[in-house]
This record gives sequence, structure tokens and C-alpha cells, in this order.
Amino acid sequence: MQTPHEMLATFVLLWAVIDPVGTVPVFISASQGHSAAEKRKIAKIAALSAAGILLFFVVIGEVMLLAMGVPLLAFQIAGGLILFLFALTMIFGESKPEGEVKAIGKLQDTAVFPLATPSIASPGAMMAVVLMTENGSHSLLHQLTTVILMFVVIGVAYLLMRFAGEISRIIGSGGASIVSRVMGMILASIAATNVLEGIKEYYHY
Repeated sequence: MQTPHEMLATFVLLWAVIDPVGTVPVFISASQGHSAAEKRKIAKIAALSAAGILLFFVVIGEVMLLAMGVPLLAFQIAGGLILFLFALTMIFGESKPEGEVKAIGKLQDTAVFPLATPSIASPGAMMAVVLMTENGSHSLLHQLTTVILMFVVIGVAYLLMRFAGEISRIIGSGGASIVSRVMGMILASIAATNVLEGIKEYYHY
């Protein structure tokens, strides 16, 4: 069982990589021209699809790595580096809302793309859930707590999409971009910690 401090750390990491607030402007752009009922359906499909994608990586991700002969320690270091680069794009590049709004219109099923992935179930989120549910480092109860917290964050993303219009009027697209960049800073520090911990374990410090 995770301690309250561990649960908070897990929640913050999941919030950073999923970034529910950054999904709001993406949802608004993706659902333009749809009725209120259709918007609710889009939000529901997007949340459920994202949950399914991340749960798949929780269950299958580590098995796939082991089948390919990739040590989890190497994955931790590589994953940390990728999360760090992902965080840098959130800080210095296009923010999450700006980058993903541009993807709208390329596919008809906007509930799945770009909302479910890459907006909610981002590559960083996929990487993070695999690292946080490693069988060798975390007990089954610990992993279950992580999955529950993951569903909580996705649930928050769903609620924010449901009330996206009201939220957008309050914070605006600029506010969502600021939140995304702050989350990028937090994610960068967490990613650096993952890399350092992986190197430390490799050299048995």
C-alpha cells in the first residue's frame, strides 16, 4: 500500500503526464459544431478510450519489454530521458493545447484522436504508467493504487471536458498553456529523478 506521500507523488506525476487542463482547449476545438449531447458522448468516449489505452500499457507493457529482452532498469533510464524530452516540449515548444489543436480535422473520430491519444493518453503517460507499475519494484496493491489514481486523473479530465466551455471562459487558452508549461517543469524534475535513480541502481550506489 502506498503511503500518503507516495500517493501524492504518484498523483502529481500522473497529473503532469496526462495534463487534464491542457485537454480543455483541445476538446473545445474538436467538438465545435456538435450538440451538447454529442459533446457529452465525445467526452465519454475519449475518457474511456484513454483509460483503456493506459490500462493496456499497465498490463502488457512490462511483459512486452521482457519478451523483447529489454531490462526494466534500461527502460527506466530511457523512459526518464524520453519523459524529460517530452517535458521540454511542454516548456519550450508548442504547449499541449497549441500542438494538439492543429491535429484536429485530420481524422473524423476526434474522440479517439487527438483527444484520447495523444491528448490524454500521451506517449509520456504510457511510459510513466509502465514505470510506476513495474512488478519487480512495486507490490500488486501498490500497482492497484496507481491504477486507481490513474483513473481518478482521467475522471478529472472527463469532468473538465464536460464543463470545458465554462472553464475556457475562466482561464482562456493562455491559462491552459501556462498550466501545461508548469506541469512540464514538474515532469522534467520527476524525469531527471528517474534517470538518476536508474543510474544509481545500475552502479549499485
